[in-house]
Amino acid sequence: MISSKFIVIAALIAFTQNGIAQISSGKITFERRTNLMKKFRDERSNRWLNESNKNAIDMFELYFNDSLSVFLPIEDESKKGMMGWATNKNTVSQNLKSGERLSILNIWGESAYVQDSLVDRQWKITESKRKIGNYECRKAIFQMNDTTRIYAWFSEEIIPSVGPETFRGLPGAILGLATEDGGVVYFAKKVEILKPDFEKITPKPGKKIYTHQELKTKLEADFGKEPWGKGMVQELFMW
Repeated sequence: MISSKFIVIAALIAFTQNGIAQISSGKITFERRTNLMKKFRDERSNRWLNESNKNAIDMFELYFNDSLSVFLPIEDESKKGMMGWATNKNTVSQNLKSGERLSILNIWGESAYVQDSLVDRQWKITESKRKIGNYECRKAIFQMNDTTRIYAWFSEEIIPSVGPETFRGLPGAILGLATEDGGVVYFAKKVEILKPDFEKITPKPGKKIYTHQELKTKLEADFGKEPWGKGMVQELFMW
C-alpha cells in the first residue's frame, strides 16, 4: 500500500519539474518568410518575381521577461543591395506593466516612431496543437477584418504574454504567427533562457513621434489613393 508520505513527495517532485519547465525570461530567435508573389500581385512585379526568388527570409530576436519585451531585426550585411527593400523590418518595445509600446517602423529605409498603448486583439483559442521546436503549442485565431485572419501558436511553457511585432495577449509566448494564406509566416528557430540587458537593447524615440492613428492617417493621405499604397499601409499596420 502506498503511504501518504510517498504521495506527498511525488506530488512535490512533479510540481518542481513543472516549475522548472516554465520560462519567465529569455530570447527567442524568429525566422520570417514572406511570399513576395502574394505580396506584390501587380503585372510589373511579375517581371522580376519567379519561383526561385519569391520567398524573402528575414531574422529577428525577441528579448523578454515578465515586464518588457523588445523585438529587433537581425541585420544581414549579405542581403544589402539585394531585395531587402521588399519587406519591412520593424522594431517593437512593449512594456507589459505600463501598457505602453514604442514601435520603429521601417518605411522604405526611413524610420517612423510610434508611441502608443499596447495593441489588444480578440483571440479565439482552439484545441488544435502542434510542436514548434521542443515546445507544445496551441493554436489561436485573430479575425482582423472580413478578409484577413491571422493564426498564432503559443506555448504556456514560456510564461510572459509576448510575441513577434506587436502581437501578444495569449496565455504564453507566441512561437508561430502566420496570415491565413501563408503570405507571411514567423516561426521560432531557437529559445534561450537568459536575463536580457534591456538598458542596452531598448530603443529610444526619435524627434518626431506619432500615435498609431496619426501615422496611419498620414500614410493613407499620402499614398492611400494608389493600390500599392493602400496595400502598403494595410500590411504595415497589420503587425
